[in-house]
Amino acid sequence: MKLTQLIDDDRGVSPVIGVILMVAITVILAAVIGTFVLGLGSNVGNNAPSATFNYEYGLGDSDSGVNATVTITSQGGDSITGSTLENQVSNGDATYGTTDDWPDTVTAGSSSTFEKSAGNNTNASWTGETIQVVWSSESGGSSSIISSSTAPSN
Repeated sequence: MKLTQLIDDDRGVSPVIGVILMVAITVILAAVIGTFVLGLGSNVGNNAPSATFNYEYGLGDSDSGVNATVTITSQGGDSITGSTLENQVSNGDATYGTTDDWPDTVTAGSSSTFEKSAGNNTNASWTGETIQVVWSSESGGSSSIISSSTAPSN
């Protein structure tokens, strides 16, 4: 065999490139199919919106029948569908109150007011309680706390 014949012989190049391409296509297809089979593809687009909220607390008085209030106002950020938001109140142990009275579309300046009955308390207040704005995806597949505030001491 002559050396020039060995250098000029390129018959094996095409099959090698073909095998490499087939392996690459197989790996890519397996990754795409695996992503959807494992459910990772279903969460695309279910990312929680980003927004800033302000909390204003009002003191209640059972003598005059005034309930304690907290007004939550959007300060800006993403435009959010109001039906995906819920306000929750907890005292550290359990969530005991919720409301979802947001407008249809929540943008800067939109607000929601949450009341706590004064009941037999002389001065009902939110002291030590945590108020949260919880977002749930429209499909119901995921939820996230997008804002939280602990009420100040009176």
